[in-house]
Amino acid sequence: MPEGDSVLQLSNRLQWMTGRTVRHTDIRVPRFATESFDGEEVRRVWPYGKHLFMHVGDRVIHTHLKMEGVWAIHRAGQRWRRPGYSARIVLRFSPQHTGGEEIELVGHDLGFVRVFNFADYPQVIAHLGPDILAEDWQDGGREEAIGRILQRPERTLGAALLDQKNVAGIGNEYRAEVMFLVGMHPEVKVGQVGEVGVTKTIDLARRVMWDNRLEPHRVFTGDRRAGQTNWVFGRAGKACRRCGTAIQQSTLGGRWAGGDPDLDSAELERIIWWCPNCQER
Repeated sequence: MPEGDSVLQLSNRLQWMTGRTVRHTDIRVPRFATESFDGEEVRRVWPYGKHLFMHVGDRVIHTHLKMEGVWAIHRAGQRWRRPGYSARIVLRFSPQHTGGEEIELVGHDLGFVRVFNFADYPQVIAHLGPDILAEDWQDGGREEAIGRILQRPERTLGAALLDQKNVAGIGNEYRAEVMFLVGMHPEVKVGQVGEVGVTKTIDLARRVMWDNRLEPHRVFTGDRRAGQTNWVFGRAGKACRRCGTAIQQSTLGGRWAGGDPDLDSAELERIIWWCPNCQER
């Protein structure tokens, strides 16, 4: 599932766009259907948490994959590998050299598409916490994320980790694995573990996500063999790799975000997994 590392890798794969000129624009979202980037140059492509941004001309294309979103790259005129009705945005780019082929970039099943002026970027991301995969994470981002989580001691730590307003980029798989690695149940309260527990959890989340940021498949156990990479995520009923106790599964949260990928995201009902022996409540 797309988390901060997935979007970072996607951004890395799309760096070829930088410096290219858009030849044709087709945005299939009613609010922005009349927007055109034809003739404009891509200045930069970058991630922030689970969000992807493309600076084209003086505007920014802002997308979010949610659960089903995919970006596909084709030679212009080539048949798409996914159905046309799933396309939300199509950009065709000039050849890299004379006599080359045009490239088509198609965003399928994107959960979110928006266009805004580049000058508005600080305002667009103002509601988000620090990006856990930012290169300058140690220059204030770490402390800010810890501080935001500590502001609500009555909240569960599992919910706080998924709240993109606290820290941007952590998703359900990382939450499950990090909570196992720190030995705490996802329902433990922030106030119970205090600053020491929150700091330990955030530091480990950063370390695990940073180590996985370029990996084609996430690895939490150190074992890269298929089916051996996770401690608890998706392993309900199976034996804990550490103690042999059956992994448990339940849900945490239960609110509705109304289509906004960040609004109260931590309170949405999500599945949690844990080892009853290794993770304290």
